[in-house]
Amino acid sequence: MEDQEVIVQTEEDGHVAVVVLNRPHVLNAFNTAMARRLSQVLDEISVQPQVRAVILTGAGERAFCTGGDLKERRGMTPEQWTLQHRLFESTHWKLRNLRKPVFAAVRGYALGGGAEMALSTDFIVCSESARFGLPEVTRGIQPGAGGTQLLPRTAFRGMALQLLMTGAPIDAAEALRIGIVNKVVADAELMPAALGIAVQIARNSPSAVQQAKHAAVLGLDQPLEHGIEIEIECYQRMVGHPDRHEGVNAFNEKRQPKFLDVL
Repeated sequence: MEDQEVIVQTEEDGHVAVVVLNRPHVLNAFNTAMARRLSQVLDEISVQPQVRAVILTGAGERAFCTGGDLKERRGMTPEQWTLQHRLFESTHWKLRNLRKPVFAAVRGYALGGGAEMALSTDFIVCSESARFGLPEVTRGIQPGAGGTQLLPRTAFRGMALQLLMTGAPIDAAEALRIGIVNKVVADAELMPAALGIAVQIARNSPSAVQQAKHAAVLGLDQPLEHGIEIEIECYQRMVGHPDRHEGVNAFNEKRQPKFLDVL
């Protein structure tokens, strides 16, 4: 069933959404049905005010996602391939542009479009079994879901170009060394670690978190002073916000703040 290609679980009173790519029998390879369902899930999450943080992960022990399902693609005409890829492009765009904080929890293989999907989130945590790679050039094509742009913005430039041109995979330790992932944990600790981060995010002001994300992402490739102008604009939006008053009052009253949910 198409609606089983992606499963959504909720944690922390519905404040954390865990989105699970659910084709473990084919290493969570990305097919048309999965792309449609993930796109729908991202649309749904974007309008659920109670969701404050999102974790993207893969079902099973062997893979996060191994990219496009080449069995489904076998025999496609260039027109059919392009039409499917437009759907993939749209889904990755929604992931990159989700206002809510979203990060990937990677166990096992994250290859091709799977690596690009992880890189399309805000950051990545992974387990010791994680393997990252963009092998497209070994199959007569190149990354087409953001890999050539996201990897050099995340990893060391030289290593990014080496990975793009060789198609060779790297392990979790190397991914940490070159800046692709934030943290490496034991396989059994991956989801507890990811949930710990998500809960920490979800306890903060959703409006403030989204403004901080917006400022950082929008200003990243701007000249410094332009980026700081973006930061100040986002900062000013929070000055009169109820969450700012609640946060200050809670601090002075030595209690946990009660922040407002937001889209």
